[in-house]
Amino acid sequence: MAGLFLSQLTLSHFRSHKRAVIHVDARPVAIHGPNGAGKTNILEAVSLISPGRGLRRSSAQDITRRPEALGWKITGILHALHQTHELEIWSEGGNARQVRIDGKAAPQTALGRIARVLWLIPAMDRLWIEGAEGRRRFLDRMTLSFIPEHAEHALAYDKAMRERNRLLKDMVREPSWYLALEVQMAEAGVALHAGRQKTLDAISNAQAAAKTAFPTATLELICEMPDQAEELRAALADNRMRDLQAGRTLIGPHRADLYGVYADKDVPAKDCSTGEQKALLVSLILANGRALADSFGAPPLLLLDEVAAHLDANRQGALYDEITALGAQAWMTGTGAEMFTALGPRAQVLEVTDSTGISSIIGPQE
Repeated sequence: MAGLFLSQLTLSHFRSHKRAVIHVDARPVAIHGPNGAGKTNILEAVSLISPGRGLRRSSAQDITRRPEALGWKITGILHALHQTHELEIWSEGGNARQVRIDGKAAPQTALGRIARVLWLIPAMDRLWIEGAEGRRRFLDRMTLSFIPEHAEHALAYDKAMRERNRLLKDMVREPSWYLALEVQMAEAGVALHAGRQKTLDAISNAQAAAKTAFPTATLELICEMPDQAEELRAALADNRMRDLQAGRTLIGPHRADLYGVYADKDVPAKDCSTGEQKALLVSLILANGRALADSFGAPPLLLLDEVAAHLDANRQGALYDEITALGAQAWMTGTGAEMFTALGPRAQVLEVTDSTGISSIIGPQE
């Protein structure tokens, strides 16, 4: 199987890193160092090699190193499906992120066609017990990994819905103002819904086909909406009076939720222990990776921030075994090198230190 990995990553004025240069091979990358040294910042930089706002969902302005605020830049050498790409991603003056691939300007969506990036960060540990918005975002990230144009469908739907909501808040009752917007929402909304459902089917198949130490999660998309664009358009029109009273759109894929169950115990994910919830998330990320290895032709880049938290020693070892069996370049963080001892020579170990205000990467250390 063809590989997908970074061999070089350079950060300039990115978060805490004034300049950092990392050279690695295709093996997993274990990054350790004290709190505040900038480990997660490295993972965030890698996450920007995909459409969207990265694992912290930060604006371009928020990412720049302070107090200079000169803007920031990421460069990298990406090996994907027997091809090598030179990547440049940057922002100046807090403006929107710019992308160049092999020296040519490109839209963010082009990154989704040459690379796949998945992540699991501590903020996601509460996924099952918080609001539906976070679960939709999690599902949409998975969907984007299979369907790069999913981002375009989401943008089109959100733009049309914002315009429609503005009309609703202004109590506009004339139907002609709504017609074009509802057509746009219906077409993009049905594509969004279909992409999410297709993704859940792929994840389910990947879990069923694998023997793993992590629990299987049964997933269901909760969303009451038609499967055809014309039916959704008609439903939006029929619901207009109710939406006027509420001042917002009350039906559509923006109201969807992801329901998860710990399959072996038949217990809703929200009622599981903290450790079980973490294990379910790891299971889904690994299943996503296995499914992508089949559909994309290579396993994705995996970003696992403080992944050992809430996993016992047996599951830590099982996770490392599954990552290496998958053949993924996983970028993992932890406070100490001992957290990655079970990986042995299967991984390369980097230490992050902070000296005189300039973050530097010391490694690799075998």
